Amino acid sequence: MHHKALPPLNWLCTFEASARCLNFTHAARELCLTQGAVSQQMRLLEDHIGVTLFKRLPRGLSLTEEGQSYLPVVQDAISRLAAGTSELFIQREQTPIKIRGSLSFFVHWLAPRLTDFKARYPQIDIRYISNLWVKDIDDEDDLEIRWGNGGWPGLINHRLTWDKLFPVCSPDLAARHPLHEVADLAQHTLLHVLGYEEGWGYWLSMVGEERVDPSRGMQFDTLLASLRVAELGQGIALGRSSMVEDLLLEGRLVAPLTHRVEASESFYLVRRSGTELPPDAELFASWLVEQATRPVYHLKGTLNGEVFS
Repeated sequence: MHHKALPPLNWLCTFEASARCLNFTHAARELCLTQGAVSQQMRLLEDHIGVTLFKRLPRGLSLTEEGQSYLPVVQDAISRLAAGTSELFIQREQTPIKIRGSLSFFVHWLAPRLTDFKARYPQIDIRYISNLWVKDIDDEDDLEIRWGNGGWPGLINHRLTWDKLFPVCSPDLAARHPLHEVADLAQHTLLHVLGYEEGWGYWLSMVGEERVDPSRGMQFDTLLASLRVAELGQGIALGRSSMVEDLLLEGRLVAPLTHRVEASESFYLVRRSGTELPPDAELFASWLVEQATRPVYHLKGTLNGEVFS
């Protein structure tokens, strides 16, 4: 690119304002310059490009043909520069809330409720990054959704879910191989999630079942994966009430056995203590804690009058 022919940007801005106002005094007021400075810049611009842009009349100005041709080019360039600058840099003031957390929690718990948040705060943007395993809370993140028993040092946490554990499978699997009692699980593929202390072994011991081998089956690193495989009729997952209520409501999964075991591990909203959250993140955090007391079925109505606890 040959930049020699390009006049200084401030001269072009002055030309755009003068050509729009057709009056150096008005343009000067708009640009916070003196009328003399504006008229001098226009002379310099005309000398630079070797063409007269304005006819100076007794009352105000008019554009020469060259001036008329040049104006839309300059306006287009200035508006593209302004738009590009604001798109890349200015909107950083409106930074999204950064939340890091479980993908399963996002898909099955948070996503169905986000409609409510967007309706209340349409101007707030969210960036949700999934993390599979716990690490130290990142300086980049405002909030974290963490799985466990709470009580992490240096972090403030709010419990978001109070889960019950129970087997879930596809309606098709339940119809083909009915489960009448817990011992029938021995005939099925159990779907395990790595990293959860309260898995199949815990559940079977809590319901007092010793005939089912909890070490057999398929293993995944997310609850999301195990629920998807269960949905496809390839085994039985250990559902957590907060994570399966949407799938039960939609009839994509069923809970064939009545046994429910209270879970002690659950999802927590975690933030650093002693640091102030940006106002948007503060709004999101209090909205989230408020949502934690509202099950999904309140948002969608009950299924056949049955409420999943």
